[in-house]
Amino acid sequence: MTSSAAVLADESDLPLLLPSTRRALLHRVAAAQAAGRVPSLAAAVQRDGRVLWSGVRGAAADGREPDVDVQYRIGSITKTFTAVLVMRLRDEGLLDLADPLEKHLPGTGVGEVTVFQLLGHTAGLAAETPGPWWERTPSELRPGLGDVLGDVRAESARPHPVGRVHHYSNPGYTLLGSLVEAVRGVSWAEAVRREITEPLGLTRTSAQPQSPYAQGWAVHPWADVLLAEPVVELGLMAPAGQLWSTVGDLCRFGAFLAAGDERVLSGESVREMRVPAAPLEAGGWSGTYGLGVQVLRVGGRELVGHGGSLPGFVAGLWVDAADGVAAAALANATSGTAAGALAVEVVCLVAEAEPRIADVWEPLAEKDVHQELLELTGAWYWGTVPYGLRLLTGRGFSLERLDGGTGRASRFRARPDGTWVGLDGYYAGETLRVVRGAGGAVGVAQGAVSHLDLGSFVFTREPYEAGAPIPGGVDEGGWRGIG
Repeated sequence: MTSSAAVLADESDLPLLLPSTRRALLHRVAAAQAAGRVPSLAAAVQRDGRVLWSGVRGAAADGREPDVDVQYRIGSITKTFTAVLVMRLRDEGLLDLADPLEKHLPGTGVGEVTVFQLLGHTAGLAAETPGPWWERTPSELRPGLGDVLGDVRAESARPHPVGRVHHYSNPGYTLLGSLVEAVRGVSWAEAVRREITEPLGLTRTSAQPQSPYAQGWAVHPWADVLLAEPVVELGLMAPAGQLWSTVGDLCRFGAFLAAGDERVLSGESVREMRVPAAPLEAGGWSGTYGLGVQVLRVGGRELVGHGGSLPGFVAGLWVDAADGVAAAALANATSGTAAGALAVEVVCLVAEAEPRIADVWEPLAEKDVHQELLELTGAWYWGTVPYGLRLLTGRGFSLERLDGGTGRASRFRARPDGTWVGLDGYYAGETLRVVRGAGGAVGVAQGAVSHLDLGSFVFTREPYEAGAPIPGGVDEGGWRGIG
């Protein structure tokens, strides 16, 4: 529907960011680079597909003038790419997240752990590989999975019971990368290129550095001098931390994590990745972990993303999916600046300084308007608790409490069989059915709506409606006072 009436400009008509916000971003990034004593620091922020601001402080590559096209190593943000590859295999029906690893990758010695447990770091595996520090030593020292896992019978290789607790494991993501290669039949790096970076247009994200790229440095803690860090190929450990990227590419990847992209992974599957997989260890991170992504709650906002580090580099990517804001920060120093924390600050700064402009309200398309669906909308009661059922685009519904209470709100998608499935909230995955005719309330005409059945809960038009098939029945005396 269009209107000739004057309307407020939408966000595409507005300046990318207000001058005050741009200065605040520059101030924050400059302070982080100076206080952190890092040779260079790049940052960018994006909203709904548009880069709003980017900036680099310092010299990133052999004295090169700083710009956002310089690659940095992104470390464990690589794990999110690996997780996306695994979710694609699941969506194609080539594996199930509940499958034991042994079904697709036999002979590891830890084959009873599931794909889901590996994705969420609940497989009970050690955090690091046996032997010398894998991030600074040649991959030839770890030619096989046995060299990555060590003696799987030893307590040091499996410090936790399977499935009981989140314990971050780099070897676990090596197993997932090998799983991708076994099922897909191509190398992990080729799968990343074909299935993620090319479809999303991440032209500056690669397994090998592409000029211009930053040199990784260690900064002396007590003097302003540098030491070059080695750049080693990670070999089998590549799915845990190999990738190089830029802040612009990472912001584009962040936009994908917010909404999905049917060329890579649906929005529904991306949302599934954001669901916490297990409780975290006591005294551990302040957030939770989903499937290949960290999840934080900051000032009432839910952020999803990942941090990363390798000798000479630190990285952070965080996304506020509800507000459509993604931010990335990259630095070429082993320590000094918490790039992940900076990316969180950038997201929150932009989202709070310039709240998202609400989408224009428009009526439903004619194809989504059906009288039998309209008749289902309005107030329903679960016992005495009032809920409102609202019709959505695509014949879907939303269910929300009307008394100001919290919990049990969900959106539902229509199924071909005439039922609806919950998409989020308490009723995610649950089935909503409309019960009609003789199987419903006493005296309800054949074909007329009796009640809603939602995961065995009965929703009626009146609180404890007389004659409705409410479990336990309804007192025949009806509603009454005392005395």
